[in-house]
Amino acid sequence: MKMIKLSLAALMAVGVGISLNAADKPKVTLKANRTLVFNKVPPKVDSLKDMLTEGMFYGRIRINTFKWDWKEETSKNQDNWAAGFGGSLLYKSAEYKGFSGMAGLYTSQSPWHMDDADVGFIKAGKDTTSRYNVKTTGDWGMTVLAQAYLQYRINKTKFRVGRQIFESFLTKSNDTKMIPNTFEGFSVVSKDLTKTTLKAAFFTRQKLRDHTSFHDVITFQDASGDSWANNDDSAINKALNYNAFVNAGLDPNHDLVILEAANKSIKNLKLKANYTAVPDVVSSATLEAHYTIPVGSFKIVPGVRYMQQFDDLGGKLGAVANLKDDTTNYTNPNSLDSWLFAARVDIKSNQAWKFRIGYSQIADEADIIAPWRGFPTGGFTRAMAQYNWYANTKTYMIRGDYSFDKAGLAPGLTAMFRYAIQDFDDNKPGVQADTQVIHLDAIQKIKSFPGLEARVRIGIASGDPQTGAVTKADPSYKEYRFELNYLF
Repeated sequence: MKMIKLSLAALMAVGVGISLNAADKPKVTLKANRTLVFNKVPPKVDSLKDMLTEGMFYGRIRINTFKWDWKEETSKNQDNWAAGFGGSLLYKSAEYKGFSGMAGLYTSQSPWHMDDADVGFIKAGKDTTSRYNVKTTGDWGMTVLAQAYLQYRINKTKFRVGRQIFESFLTKSNDTKMIPNTFEGFSVVSKDLTKTTLKAAFFTRQKLRDHTSFHDVITFQDASGDSWANNDDSAINKALNYNAFVNAGLDPNHDLVILEAANKSIKNLKLKANYTAVPDVVSSATLEAHYTIPVGSFKIVPGVRYMQQFDDLGGKLGAVANLKDDTTNYTNPNSLDSWLFAARVDIKSNQAWKFRIGYSQIADEADIIAPWRGFPTGGFTRAMAQYNWYANTKTYMIRGDYSFDKAGLAPGLTAMFRYAIQDFDDNKPGVQADTQVIHLDAIQKIKSFPGLEARVRIGIASGDPQTGAVTKADPSYKEYRFELNYLF
């Protein structure tokens, strides 16, 4: 493992040297959500030998630091910090008769960190390390082959098998920390139909960002009851745990099935439909539509999303409605049936700014299940580090984006502001207290050094603690993040 880390560091160093001498466009760039855009890809070749020798490497050096400051510390909530230093080295082979492949090696090292015993207190920065590895071996570093797949392309349809990133409504790479969320299995993405994208996937395993091995797609805890050894996503449903499945005579090993279609055939209208299921546990169907209305030099874009969640357990596990395993005052504690509605309106300038107002509502039934890093309210009302898809939750949000670069004020600088009011159910003790959230985000691309950019993120949550029949702790905190990326 030490040799792998040293080799990765050496290859990155070579890549930096090559990139510094290059005057052309970077091979790869970043979107605002930190996903990669491959500007240059390997060619099609005529032999198996050239398939390997004509492949391309893509490097990324990254630093992520986090500071979390609770307003009131408790035995469960302690001020915390984290830092990750590392990056990734991806290799894409050339394409031979439709066949190609890709491998991605990632590392996150934390030479400076909290005490081992305090790793469980880390909030946003937990994805810079593996809590399970820290607890069991004391190792704060992670190195993992998170992507390794074979691909076959025919026309505009791509088939992949192996470890891969798969972006859909509920499955995202969510690559905002050090290592992306990836899956093992089979997928197909087709753009052969005009203005239509079709996606399908069958995954048997998932690897969250803070894991070095792949695990079940939905089961919480392992046979020993360890909370960090299986799917320990922040949005996991804790009632769906290993021993609960076994005690009910059910298989604790699950698969994930995804079907998605997006269409732009009607002018100015974007349509999307998604079906995601863990067979015999839970499934969901989602419809989404966005329509662009040109108004002079502006565009007004209203959008809606409706998601219906279906219970496929039939009460076999008992109380499952709450993600945190406390179903007090839930309409039907033994059912996962629920729904979500969200709406937004974007006003976009042709120049430098965009404004959004959004709303979301969750049925007073079950919490929405989404432990695959795709956020059910994302793009409408979700703010940084927030989970606002608990039952009977209403959220209101305003957002503003401004490009100082396009305005000619500051080269390479963009900023974003979000303000959200989260109205949770006051009668459900398993749900947090109401909060108001302010989120500031700024990205600075260093144009004199292509491939290098910095990002600052600030989150401020002000909560309304409760006392009385239902007691809820003060959820207020301040969070600070700083990130550096260099791509070559």
